[in-house]
Amino acid sequence: MSDKGSLDAVFVGGGVIGLACAWRAAQRGAEVAVVERSERPHAGATGVAAGMLAPVGELTFGERELLELALRSARLWPDFAAELEEASGVETGYERCGALHLALDRDEAAQLRRRHDLQRELGLEAEWLAPRACRELEPGLTPSFNGGVRAAGEAAVDPRALSVALLAALSASGVEVRSGREVTSGIWDGERLVGVRTAGAAEGEAELRADAVVLCNGAWSGVAEWLPEEARPPVRPVKGEVLELRTRVGHEPPARGIIASERVYLVPRRDGRLIVGATQEEQGFDTTVTAGGALELLREAYRVLPEVAEMELAGAIAGLRPGTPDNLPRIGPGAVDGLILATGHFRNGILLAPLTAELVAAQLAGKPLEVAS
Repeated sequence: MSDKGSLDAVFVGGGVIGLACAWRAAQRGAEVAVVERSERPHAGATGVAAGMLAPVGELTFGERELLELALRSARLWPDFAAELEEASGVETGYERCGALHLALDRDEAAQLRRRHDLQRELGLEAEWLAPRACRELEPGLTPSFNGGVRAAGEAAVDPRALSVALLAALSASGVEVRSGREVTSGIWDGERLVGVRTAGAAEGEAELRADAVVLCNGAWSGVAEWLPEEARPPVRPVKGEVLELRTRVGHEPPARGIIASERVYLVPRRDGRLIVGATQEEQGFDTTVTAGGALELLREAYRVLPEVAEMELAGAIAGLRPGTPDNLPRIGPGAVDGLILATGHFRNGILLAPLTAELVAAQLAGKPLEVAS
């Protein structure tokens, strides 16, 4: 700490991005604190994320820079998960389970073939499989489809377990996470941001002074009224609805690994749950779970994996992804002195958490890394 009573950094946002960045910074010797607007953990995008770590299968045309970030972060995940589990004593659910991306008709097959050609052109690990070979991997698949792409190196993690592990690791490091605290204003020294003021029902108003303020509150980053308008990043909320299914007693889990089609993805958990996601809508800050959204997810999941009809419907939830105009995250110095950005991860927050944490921790230590390399 540079001044008595002042932190090295305060992190505004307690999702996986904020928690991972704070933990990594604390490991590097920084004195930090986290402020989270919700009373409960994983209340934002973290709580509805499926946890796919699938940079190869999720490859999209025209997003080469995002792919480079995703691959770079995916390489960090095995060590990140092992280190976090050792520090916290909590399992994250990390598993290299592979992913199978299906084409359900000829049009989808043509599109998937084009993506597979791009994957091969870029030297990515991906293999085109005929329907019979797909069923050898996933016996519960629908009887009729047109083949698929196997990305054997893809993995998954349980985002809720991950956030619990991060909270435990932060607690073990002596880092305070202040939940239920809304940032009401910035603290300024001239034109430099030197902290934030917060308010909450339990504690009233409080001040947190710091050498740096890290903005990592996801979809709310773009409407942070305590920052000047020109300093608010171009982040908007993108609604997504997700279903949680559970394997019934006496039944086998219907999926061994990640299964995805053009319209749905299914991510199995070790405990027999199956996460089905995700719709995508521009609905502002609305988080209503709709009958139409649930119907769409169940219909598309059934088209891929008919056995889902026999599973228990354990829950449905909607959340807000932090979207940006170019789908790239905003990581690094903000538009005002003292502000660092770690937001705008859209669909890739869980995947990009280890890399974002490394970049932010390096920035705080005065040794910034290149965002893309």
